[in-house]
Amino acid sequence: MPKLFSICFLLLITAASLCLAETNVRTLNNGNLVLHDIPEIPESIRADLNRYQNVRSGSFQAWTWDGRHLYISTRFGDVNQLHRVDRAGGARHQLTFFDEPLSDIQRQPRGDKISYIMDAGGSEFTQIFLFDPETAESQLLTDGQSRNGAVTWNRQGNAIAYQSTRRNGRSNDVWMMDTANPDSARMILEAPDGSWWGAADFDRSGNQVLIVNYISVTDSRVHLLNLNTGELRLLAGAQPAGVNLPYAFDHQDQGIWYITDRYGQFQQLVWQSLAESADPQVVTGTIPWDIEELVLSEDRRRGAFSVNENGRSRLYLMDMQSRDFRPVDILPTGLAFNLEFSPDGSQLGMSLNTPKTPSDTFVLALGDNPLNYGALTRWTTSEVGGLNTDSFIEPELVQYSTFDQVDGQARQIPAWVYKPSGNGPFPVIISIHGGPEGQARPRFSSTYQMWLNKLGVAVVVPNVRGSSGYGKTYVSLDNGFNREDSVKDIGALLDWIATQPDLDQHQVVVFGGSYGGYMVLASAVHYSSRLKAAIEIVGISNFVTFLENTQDYRRDLRRKEYGDERDPAMRRHLEKISPLNHVEKITIPMLVAQGHNDPRVPYTEAEQIVSALRGRDQQVWYMDALNEGHGYKKKENRDIYQQAIILFLQQHLNNSRH
Repeated sequence: MPKLFSICFLLLITAASLCLAETNVRTLNNGNLVLHDIPEIPESIRADLNRYQNVRSGSFQAWTWDGRHLYISTRFGDVNQLHRVDRAGGARHQLTFFDEPLSDIQRQPRGDKISYIMDAGGSEFTQIFLFDPETAESQLLTDGQSRNGAVTWNRQGNAIAYQSTRRNGRSNDVWMMDTANPDSARMILEAPDGSWWGAADFDRSGNQVLIVNYISVTDSRVHLLNLNTGELRLLAGAQPAGVNLPYAFDHQDQGIWYITDRYGQFQQLVWQSLAESADPQVVTGTIPWDIEELVLSEDRRRGAFSVNENGRSRLYLMDMQSRDFRPVDILPTGLAFNLEFSPDGSQLGMSLNTPKTPSDTFVLALGDNPLNYGALTRWTTSEVGGLNTDSFIEPELVQYSTFDQVDGQARQIPAWVYKPSGNGPFPVIISIHGGPEGQARPRFSSTYQMWLNKLGVAVVVPNVRGSSGYGKTYVSLDNGFNREDSVKDIGALLDWIATQPDLDQHQVVVFGGSYGGYMVLASAVHYSSRLKAAIEIVGISNFVTFLENTQDYRRDLRRKEYGDERDPAMRRHLEKISPLNHVEKITIPMLVAQGHNDPRVPYTEAEQIVSALRGRDQQVWYMDALNEGHGYKKKENRDIYQQAIILFLQQHLNNSRH
């Protein structure tokens, strides 16, 4: 008993509530990382992974007000901070020095101040700050208690609209503030329900605001809010329900630009007049993929948008008056995002990411004609720990057949496959994305490359049903009572692996976070006899307890996706498919990682599955970070997390590289 008492006391003082049985408990990183039954990490692993854990990125964030310099996000310490770069290939000048990462970085129009949001310890109760590059001082704009974000500046650059739970802690209302006077904050739209409401753009006068109401991944609506009268007018959505996401007013404030899936399987760019009963005009009907980002120049005559072509990005330039557009053919194959025109419209800044290069900042020179472009210049070249990224493995896109049919043929599930050098058969890690409406894309991943090189494993990253990017029917196939159909897609993937001579069907591990964590647990329930081990990060173990305990401001959004636990029939179904209620079927070793401050998937989801598995004498390694939320963002925690995963995989996969 004394040993058990001391363990419980240690957990109490570190604010961790898990005290299940006698376990080997250690605390690291000033007591912020609690490890249960995780062995000491050998020095050889720490040394071996050092270079992979010192990869950085340099993502583009904004132009300076004069258009001569760029702001980027990069990490010199433990988390990403704001830096300025003065020329292509120039030094990174660090501007902020906080213990928490910054996000949603925007420069005010017609000025040089910068807004950003930041939380504490991964809680996601983000606050809005205003940073002055001249004095290097930040001012807190919001109340320090509610959750705030989704910042949109007016065109004059003196006010912001933003989303806040300030009214009651639950509702996602829209507020507005004169940034020179934070006490001027006032609510301009009281959310009538628990869905997500936010501002997308101001008109030139600043008296009208485009509003998006995001209900679910398949249901979003566009409204026009008149600030003088308070009138809220529905412009798109509701009937029929579908994706409708606003981007901007046009250059004359006579119409708006938004994307919609109303006219087909994919999200198309449309223009719609603000006149009453006006019909949308589809502009990109010839592109059979989702439009995913649109930006306009300051004068709103130039545009740029990106298209998700089977997971890869394709960039287009557009003349917003003639509505002509053309692709930019000089970008490397990968992902393009964070698009923004320079203040004078002569350049387009962006982040580019490829399987062999981390996110870095690039600038595309533009011609006098909105459709013309010149050279693409790389402004940052991020450190990759001395690794030779030319040797990094690029994934192959495959399609495998699953259990159901479409038009008389087996439904095909897309997946990205990374294979190491040498001859197989290779052990396999199936990495399942979160969301559930996320999408695995061919991005840079030092983690995957580390597994490929250090463990000699293949990595398969499927886009099971419910993933975005493949049309509105596909993204809805796992909703409600069809939830476990996505788990069956993992079973079909195991069948496909068994047909591949260079993959070892007897040595497969499942890995995933958030919703992907649920998929890992569910796969362990259904396919333990075909798996060697499982790694679950911030995952859902019981849908009912998850829905009851997730933060109030996001509960209704998740009910739209997973089902409403208050409905008796749905509650029975959610209990039936929850892995926590089938732990007797899980017979493989498990590693569970959790952030203690997670507002999305509360830490209790991890602790109850760990407790249940230990109650059946199943091997479980458990890692709880007391200063993290939904995932590990701090390098000191992430390093140990990655090292523990390598050790776990070494113990449960048999191959020649360790």
